[in-house]
Amino acid sequence: MNKSRLLIGLIMAVIAIIGYYSKNQINPITGEKQHIDMSPDQEIALGLQSAPQMAQQHGGLHPDARLQQLVKSVGNKIVQSSDAAKSPYQFDFHVLADPQTINAFALPGGQVFITYALLERLFEKEDGMQPDRLAGVLGHEVGHVIGRHSAEHLAQQQLAGGLSSAAVMATYDPSNPTTAGSQQMAAMISNVVLMKYGREDELESDDFGVKYMLQAGYRPEALITVMEILEAASGGKRQSEFMSTHPSPENRIERINAAIQKYKSQLNAK
Repeated sequence: MNKSRLLIGLIMAVIAIIGYYSKNQINPITGEKQHIDMSPDQEIALGLQSAPQMAQQHGGLHPDARLQQLVKSVGNKIVQSSDAAKSPYQFDFHVLADPQTINAFALPGGQVFITYALLERLFEKEDGMQPDRLAGVLGHEVGHVIGRHSAEHLAQQQLAGGLSSAAVMATYDPSNPTTAGSQQMAAMISNVVLMKYGREDELESDDFGVKYMLQAGYRPEALITVMEILEAASGGKRQSEFMSTHPSPENRIERINAAIQKYKSQLNAK
């Protein structure tokens, strides 16, 4: 191994680590210290800029104004009736026309989307739309925004990229083709690290979702039903939890139940 390349790689790794941990902000809602270098205004601008492209990838916005208004109504109630109202973000809620992709997601700054494919699964044949289920989905996505998860991911990706580059520099020897695999190994390590961050974010957003549902007057148990719907939609086929950005449904349901008990106890104590 070339000692000079190893030294350069170590220096690159140290610079990446110092750069990441020197970015410190206190989340105004949670009080959590986070390694982020974007301001809330920058998050809002990034979300608004990205929203049209994200909508286009899912067939644009759904043309049914009634559905759009329903989702906006439930989403706005969650925000206005919960701790999320204290945030600086500009929340808006949209239904995407995509009839196949079962998904919901939030862009930084407050743009929240749910696909029609997921929305229709929240309906009961006899009773129509279940607002508690919709509130569970939207509350979870609001939690991603409040948790500033997108901004955290950007900083984490910069860290992972820096460490990957450092690993390649330290281990790759142009005169030895067998070391070329170090690039693939570095990329795989980077992806696994970021997947772990994703799973933690999902669990935190479930916790936020339960809290915001209770504060807005919705039944948080409906979020468990949403997890069961998503599990059924997957056909039981999923990767192991370690190699997935989402925790297993069983793990999520267990944590959701714990959050329900926690926040109900806090409300009863008031």
